[in-house]
Amino acid sequence: MWDWIKIVALGLIALFAALAANFARDLAYQVHAVLIMLVAAGLFIWTVRRADEPRPATPTGYMDGVIRAGAIATTFWGLAGFLVGVFIAFQLAFPALNFAWAEPFANFGRLRPLHTSAVIFAFGGNALIMTSFYVVQRTSAARLWGGNLAWFVFWGYNLFIVLAATGYLLGATQGKEYAEPEWYIDLWLTIVWVAYLLVFLGTIIKRKEPHIYVANWFYLSFIVTIAMLHIVNNLSLPVSIFGSKSVQVFSGVQDAMVQWWYGHNAVGFFLTAGFLGMMYYFVPKQAERPIYSYKLSIIHFWALIFLYIWAGPHHLHYTALPDWASTLGMVFSVILWMPSWGGMINGLMTLSGAWDKIRTDPIMRMMVISLGFYGMSTFEGPMMSIRAVNSLSHYTDWTIGHVHSGALGWNGMITFSALYFLVPRLWNRERLYSLTLVNWHFWLATIGIILYAASMWVTGIMEGLMWREVDAQGFLVNSFADTVAAKHPMYIVRGLGGAMYLTGALLMAYNLWMTAFGKHHAATVATPAE
Repeated sequence: MWDWIKIVALGLIALFAALAANFARDLAYQVHAVLIMLVAAGLFIWTVRRADEPRPATPTGYMDGVIRAGAIATTFWGLAGFLVGVFIAFQLAFPALNFAWAEPFANFGRLRPLHTSAVIFAFGGNALIMTSFYVVQRTSAARLWGGNLAWFVFWGYNLFIVLAATGYLLGATQGKEYAEPEWYIDLWLTIVWVAYLLVFLGTIIKRKEPHIYVANWFYLSFIVTIAMLHIVNNLSLPVSIFGSKSVQVFSGVQDAMVQWWYGHNAVGFFLTAGFLGMMYYFVPKQAERPIYSYKLSIIHFWALIFLYIWAGPHHLHYTALPDWASTLGMVFSVILWMPSWGGMINGLMTLSGAWDKIRTDPIMRMMVISLGFYGMSTFEGPMMSIRAVNSLSHYTDWTIGHVHSGALGWNGMITFSALYFLVPRLWNRERLYSLTLVNWHFWLATIGIILYAASMWVTGIMEGLMWREVDAQGFLVNSFADTVAAKHPMYIVRGLGGAMYLTGALLMAYNLWMTAFGKHHAATVATPAE
């Protein structure tokens, strides 16, 4: 019965998508309607063929198939996002790379949001979904709730990524800071995200382990808060059901406030809380030590959750936003430094009695460097929120250096180490294909991040100083073109740093592929429940 309900629903979706493609008012909407029609038609045929097949027995054990798919997707989207990032970095250094024959689809203006969303939401999002499904099962001693709903979350989320990416290239966004996709893509993501919450929360509710491990607190806070941020920030009214255009509910300074409430908390909950859930599970597992202080993890969690949500207005110093609001954001940002470092210390001190692993285990070394970058970024961010510092740093490449030291150093490195931890276990291998390649990856990525961040710090501070330099009469000394020309050498260094980071990720992809699919003996004893 359930199969035939799905068949009817998929048939209706495919039919409506075909009509929408025919009546589409713009190219992006038409392309997306065709994509949805093809996906729905394919699922329709697949479901019809399976409708009368006997139901298999209810599976037992952990649901790891969707996690294996997540590991592959995370690696793929990471390589894609890093590649686009390196290309646009060199586009800024060498504008001729904005090829005339590829206009407007491959110019910097369209590739930049594609890169941002690919690394944050495609690479980072798949990493979070994958690891949260792994961690919640192991720490709850329960199979994922909802049967195949986890597969719906995986495929639905990756469909959202494809729709958003093609929308960026076709010029269909809401035009906000994070270049949010248009209204119908937002609605689809909302459905997928609610399903994600149901799977995660349902697994916790049916757990056999009475204690809820701290990693699950961070994952759950990330899922709930991102849902709230997404819905409020993307409130819009479609102009037509057959077009991608929409009208924003918020406008002016209210829209700016909502955008940065969303933008900073996307960092705070997507790129921090979610990845801290990753840290609280994988660092103790790799170190083979319990977390250093459970009490500190409680303080870290509640302080971070309460403080982060207030910090967004510090992005709007010296704007039309009232001073009291931006000052409030600044104060909470400065206070936020303390719980952030509490989490870093908790992770690092987990190695007490196992510091030799930094010398002998390149995966552990990668985890430690990620915590180091987390600590550095969570000190630099509050410092940059202070109004006097912000007057120099804002709108300059210093901000770009800050963002990438955190994203590449903290989010990237902890994700790489989680993949190195998971792949041998998910594919039942004795070990990784090559620890030497992990070591090469570590050094390429670390040196690449240092080149990237240092070049952006130098050029950003130089840029800010050049913008404010005045002569004896009070006139500006440097034109905007002067600052652009002065930054050129550092832009080349930034591109080279990104290329090194991409090279390390390529080595990782090869290493993981050979681990999972190369000719290796399976582990003599399957990995027990962890």
